[in-house]
Amino acid sequence: MDTLITITSIYLFIFIGFTLKKTFKEEINEKTLILLSIYFLQPILTFWGLTRVSINEDLLYVPIIYLVIILSVLLFLILISRFIFDDEKDKAIFIVSSLIGNTGNLSIPLGIALFGESSVPYTSIINIANIFFIYTIGIYFYAKSSFSIKESIISMLKIPILWFALIALVFNYMEITINTQINLVLQMGAYAAIVVQLIILGVYLSGVRLKNHDYKLSLSVSLVKLIFLPFIGIIFVLSSSLSNEISAILIISLFAPLAVTNVNMSALYNCKPQSVAGVIVMSSFLFLICIYFDLEIVKYIFNY
Repeated sequence: MDTLITITSIYLFIFIGFTLKKTFKEEINEKTLILLSIYFLQPILTFWGLTRVSINEDLLYVPIIYLVIILSVLLFLILISRFIFDDEKDKAIFIVSSLIGNTGNLSIPLGIALFGESSVPYTSIINIANIFFIYTIGIYFYAKSSFSIKESIISMLKIPILWFALIALVFNYMEITINTQINLVLQMGAYAAIVVQLIILGVYLSGVRLKNHDYKLSLSVSLVKLIFLPFIGIIFVLSSSLSNEISAILIISLFAPLAVTNVNMSALYNCKPQSVAGVIVMSSFLFLICIYFDLEIVKYIFNY
């Protein structure tokens, strides 16, 4: 029952964003919401989350395991993509979008709803690892011949989330105490970030059209993202020393649907952005169908 209420609450905010865009159309500017989220609210959420618990082995170990899982599946996708797709752009979309999940928009609020605020440090640092993957390997596959390591590094360094995460880890390591009232303000900003992120997702979903949709590409990506990747993740975490709760948090981050960032990067490098947008919609709707069963499986395996 608690899981059903959690999922319903998340869907409600996504539906609000969808309805707002459909109703007010051009009066709702998604770019403004994105800038507000990326450059103001998400850094607050990240700082607040990473200063809530002391640095421990698990907090540093989780993103390492996350990246090991992602990179292991990446190698497998590179090998099989040549047998599934002939077009190089389709191969790039399949390889990258299958691995870049919505670790910010969905994993963080879902973690709070299921595990409480104690999950925020772990979901936040997983989100940092995901951002690092996006702006290095992700850019490489989308850009191909126009890829520049220097440009990738500069783009990554411009993201305030990374700097706020670094500052938060320094505060944490040096055990700097944050004033109670300041912490309350940070908490307000963090929860605002979660709501805005879910609304942004709904706004984006309202603008996608499925005309001439590539169902082969969408189903291939969704199969990897929603089934194969979490399955490989479960194998890895069961052989690790992580606690059941932290293992469950990591797996939930792995089966989050595709991130809207995929559209931004594909459009930037002219890699079929309309197809990518359609893939995101398909994976998001399949996620809505699968999430209840996925959560029940994770709950059964890790007994949280």
